[in-house]
Amino acid sequence: MRFLIVRTEIRAAADTDIAAAWAGGGRLRDETSTPEPRRQVVHAEDRDAALLLARALSTVGPVRAGRQRVKVLPIEDLHPRHPYQWGSS
Repeated sequence: MRFLIVRTEIRAAADTDIAAAWAGGGRLRDETSTPEPRRQVVHAEDRDAALLLARALSTVGPVRAGRQRVKVLPIEDLHPRHPYQWGSS
């Protein structure tokens, strides 16, 4: 299985938005409708390589300061011309 390693900006949330999401039982952030802005994207062919790359990206200053985050996302090879598709079909 292949993996995407993504470094993204963390969106700030207002206190009122946090309180409303907490009270209503909803989500504060929904990555499927409004993903965080990407700063860097790399791919790996296996889980060990993906975790090694994620660990390396985690040493970047903004990540360590809490302004960015690193995500490791599994992807499936659905079609050779479009390798970065989500989910299964």
